[in-house]
Amino acid sequence: MLAPAGTKPSPPLFPGHPPPDILKSPLIIFVMGGPGCGKGTQCKNMATKYGFCHVGLGQLLRQEAQRSTRRGRKIQDIMLQGLLVPTGVILDMISRAMLSRPESRGFLINGFPRELRQAKEFERMVGRGPDVVIVFDCSMETMVRRVLRRGHLEHRADDREPAIRQRLETYYALCEPVLTFYQQKSLLCNILAEAAPENIFAKCCSVVESLQ
Repeated sequence: MLAPAGTKPSPPLFPGHPPPDILKSPLIIFVMGGPGCGKGTQCKNMATKYGFCHVGLGQLLRQEAQRSTRRGRKIQDIMLQGLLVPTGVILDMISRAMLSRPESRGFLINGFPRELRQAKEFERMVGRGPDVVIVFDCSMETMVRRVLRRGHLEHRADDREPAIRQRLETYYALCEPVLTFYQQKSLLCNILAEAAPENIFAKCCSVVESLQ
């Protein structure tokens, strides 16, 4: 669940040092959308075509949840309930993933930010925000159907219908302020995610190439 109000702010990602220069020049693209909207597939395609580093937040969380550590067990419990992992943990994982690929031409950060505090903390800690925020628009029923199919194929514990619907409700409740935040910065780019995958990819490529 989210950290309760009044808790201490997340520690700096780079204690005692300014953000590394490697994070100031590459493109940073946030990709948002509910579970099952197809953002993971499209991010992999974009990463391959443009040589970007794909930072998949969901995958990072699932990898951590599989570890027999206190943090791993806590993350697994949160995910099975369809709730949000604390912001400090999220930012720590993202920063480590980015710093592990300093040679990258750009970063596709998939599934982030999940709420407004994460968006603001990222800018404060990294020293800059994203160059664009791609949002995949998809109906709830389409996403539930896709995630149930994915859960059956990949045997993912968090892809059960009660958890899926809770994740979607959490996403919709928290994403509106995030979308407004980036809309005011003229960074938002909405893509209809119910079209054929190749059509969605073509639109993604148009967005990326408009930045270069």
